[in-house]
Amino acid sequence: MAVFSRNKMHHWRFHRLGGFDQVRIESGADICHLPALDQKLWAALSCPTTGVEFNARTLELLDSDGDGRIRAPELLAAVTWSCAVLKNPDDLLAGSTGLPLAAINDETEEGKRLQKAARRILDNLGKESADTITAEETADTHKIFANTRFNGDGIVPAASAEDPVLVKAIEDLISCVGSALDRSGAEGISQELADQFFAEADAYEAWWAEAEADAASILPLGDATETAAKAFSAVKGKIDDYFTRAALASFDVRAANPLNPTEADYSALAAQEISSGTALVAAFPLARIEPERALPLAAGVNPAWTALLTNFHNQVVVPLFGDVAELTQERWGDLSARFAAYAEWQSRQCGGAVASLGIVRVRELLGDGSRERIAALISEDKELADVADAIESVDRLLHYHQHLATLLNNFVTLHDFYTPGRLAIFQAGTLYLDGRSCELCVKVADVAAHSALAALSSTYLAYCDCKRRGGQERMTIVAAFTGGDADNLMVGRNGLFYDRQGNDWDATISKIIEHPISVRQAFWAPYKRLARMVSEQIEKFAGAREKAVEAGTAQGVADLSAKAEAGKAAPAPFDIAKFAGIFAAIGLAVGAIGTALASVVTGFMGLTWWKMPLALAGLLLFISGPSMLLAYMKLRRRNLGPMLDANGWAVNTLARINIPFGTTLTGIAELPAGAERSMRDPFAEKRRPWRFYLFLILLLAALGALWKEGYLARWWPQLAPPQQQEQAAPADKATAPPLTKKAN
Repeated sequence: MAVFSRNKMHHWRFHRLGGFDQVRIESGADICHLPALDQKLWAALSCPTTGVEFNARTLELLDSDGDGRIRAPELLAAVTWSCAVLKNPDDLLAGSTGLPLAAINDETEEGKRLQKAARRILDNLGKESADTITAEETADTHKIFANTRFNGDGIVPAASAEDPVLVKAIEDLISCVGSALDRSGAEGISQELADQFFAEADAYEAWWAEAEADAASILPLGDATETAAKAFSAVKGKIDDYFTRAALASFDVRAANPLNPTEADYSALAAQEISSGTALVAAFPLARIEPERALPLAAGVNPAWTALLTNFHNQVVVPLFGDVAELTQERWGDLSARFAAYAEWQSRQCGGAVASLGIVRVRELLGDGSRERIAALISEDKELADVADAIESVDRLLHYHQHLATLLNNFVTLHDFYTPGRLAIFQAGTLYLDGRSCELCVKVADVAAHSALAALSSTYLAYCDCKRRGGQERMTIVAAFTGGDADNLMVGRNGLFYDRQGNDWDATISKIIEHPISVRQAFWAPYKRLARMVSEQIEKFAGAREKAVEAGTAQGVADLSAKAEAGKAAPAPFDIAKFAGIFAAIGLAVGAIGTALASVVTGFMGLTWWKMPLALAGLLLFISGPSMLLAYMKLRRRNLGPMLDANGWAVNTLARINIPFGTTLTGIAELPAGAERSMRDPFAEKRRPWRFYLFLILLLAALGALWKEGYLARWWPQLAPPQQQEQAAPADKATAPPLTKKAN
């Protein structure tokens, strides 16, 4: 077992990577001593738990306060705990999926508890002979605890009780007050729910005891009172209506006929299909209204109410008054008083949650010791809480064992980002667009907020809206273009984005932040701008001339038509002098251009042969130099930090993307090695000789101008070899005319 002392000075190793010093995490000792490393030397101090390509469960375990961010103290806590419970912290660097039980440090209490819990997990899963455990085996706690009575969560399913009587009691409790989900995935009862049930049961039993103490008034029919009360309530309103009508008829005999259905009411029924459920029939009185008449309970009753009256007769009248055929108003008043007391008692009901069980079953549960036996089961389950918590700790250790080193290499150091062939956790995938592949792609939640800060990265950024599966899945990324040029990059261009899982997304550029991409692009930028400016000016001039010609033609046609209609004389003859002036002006312009060209060529030809390339290079440097220098300075300032800070990271250093490293982040389309290439293009543009002829004419014009000025005669001897120049020199001197001074 490797032992590390944090009191001993640790020898750190750094390397220059990305333009800044980064710590090298190469051993378990490096990881164990991270708490002693000055956090000013860390690459980042916090990162979000979303928008990164990292194990979600590990991030959840690291985020101890649940704020959606992993901060340096949380990472250090995970490092300290992991190094303490492992025999050899070097195992953290392997990142293997399986953890041998022998790798757990059993010399500490925490390690013993973890090792025991890991062994229990394997036993519960039927893997008694296994000596290695994986995160997949700890992920499903339902499966781990499926075959165990107790699991330490304080929730007892009905299956945990071996006594059928207690099983039925737990089921009744769940039906009344609900359930909690056990670690095994089954519905169970907790102590809180049990206390709630028995509190309701006590209140319900006390409420019933109050009624039983005054049974004559509240429960006139004993246990059958509830059923009788329902039958009474069903007809109470209609019987009250009948006796009120009868009382009015007794008050005034003239009221009897209007209070009974009229002939018109029956005529309205005659035109439709009638049944006992017809609304108009149900609205009629229960029986014919006559002064001081009792209510018949069988014969002469409204057919719409026959069934309810029969039930009322059997459930209420017969038990209290015997099998009588009619109900007098006095007996109805007695019934109303009796059931009014019952209704008032019902309005004060307590323990309604257990009412569905009935008072008999509630008293059984209160008297058979179910309360104490269920509490004992829950207490027995809670005794295993430490073991269950240890099982969760095993899951934590397995995730740290597999993923912690990867996070350190993307947090304390940006090793994965600056290592060829590896991807950092913030790199979402690869964007293919415009013959390039961009590997520095980051997920973005809010383009406006992100672009405001990311613009400071001095990097050419393209925000892309990505969608797949018919647009049902959507996300937004920002891609850094660090190679090629920006000529064909524009909003609306489409590409293809591959995420880290290999899924393809349709990508469309929605926003661009322009910065230099390469020095090569900057070299050609002035010429492209000049060509673009000339093209735009030509287009503007051609467009203006086209409009002028169209307007002039239209005006001329209109004038000719007007003159023809007015019978005027024919237009004036062709004015040759006017057009001669125009041609003369054109000739002067061409001559001026030729003279300017000749002056440039003259100056260039006035140089010796070895100065000519230097002059061309100086001209190119004069034109492209400022653009290249500015681009070079901006490319040296490219920085990863603003791109990540805009996503919630706290980057702690200047993570540069210099020119050599930038070329590795964007791939340019190249033919495969050994590929054959045919230069014959059947659709290539046909060559036109007029360009050659134009060049030849301009060349001859320049030579003619040089000959006229006498430069060719002076330059020609200079182009001869030195020996011939020395031989020709005396002859030239002999034939040269004598110099004379002009007279003043």
